[in-house]
Amino acid sequence: MSILELAERAAAVDGAEPFNEASLFALRDGSPARVLVQLTETDGTITAAAYAVGDAPVEIVVDPAHRRAGKGRRILDELLADGEDRYWAHGDLPAAQALAASAGLTPERILLVLRLTFDRPPAPERVPDGITLRSYVPEDAEQLIAVNARAFAHHPEQGAMDAADFARRTSSDWFDPAGLFVAERDGRIVGFHWTKVEEGIGEVYVVGIDPEAQGGGLGTALTARGLRHLHELGLPIVDLYVEGDNAPALKVYRNLGFTDWKKDVLYSR
Repeated sequence: MSILELAERAAAVDGAEPFNEASLFALRDGSPARVLVQLTETDGTITAAAYAVGDAPVEIVVDPAHRRAGKGRRILDELLADGEDRYWAHGDLPAAQALAASAGLTPERILLVLRLTFDRPPAPERVPDGITLRSYVPEDAEQLIAVNARAFAHHPEQGAMDAADFARRTSSDWFDPAGLFVAERDGRIVGFHWTKVEEGIGEVYVVGIDPEAQGGGLGTALTARGLRHLHELGLPIVDLYVEGDNAPALKVYRNLGFTDWKKDVLYSR
């Protein structure tokens, strides 16, 4: 069983993926790992693992059939001794909370998962004056990547998206250019909303607004346009991820009907 298969087993039981998208891309691509720890049985079956690439925090997963045997704590203690101080707990499950507390780790960052269940068609978007919304075409890639970099300059994951990362995402099975909306002003892209559909659930994947275009309602308009698209596809549920301290974004999303669903917590020493 590979680490990816181990992750799938854990996700099926936990209802949360143990690795984030960047880690999954790296595992599938065979990218060099900064952290790679594996606990195996005598037959070579991987029962627990830790993984991290670049300067990302560590993610730990234990096979559901091998839990409550100290495997997670064994890996954590080894990594703490090696100076690894930051760990993602996706879903922030009770076992992860207990493990973090026992090791003296405390929450550093909270990433909320919000959910919208459609009980009626979403309200139509109100597009600011001078703005045009349309679907993505390949010629938009360079501008969109630049807007993303400016919009998420202080975001450790999303802000790092480069041309290669963008190409990996747009080559994914779930990518649909009709669900990637760009906002133009005077022929230049100033924002975008990238939607995603997997396993019958929609996602507000990324909403990025150029700093010079923020504060005028463009984020709300782009989000609403994407929600209308997802509703028209017949999807009953839409999820999104947002930083727990991003008050302006939380206000927008909650005004659109999103409520708290799950959370990921970054624990640190």
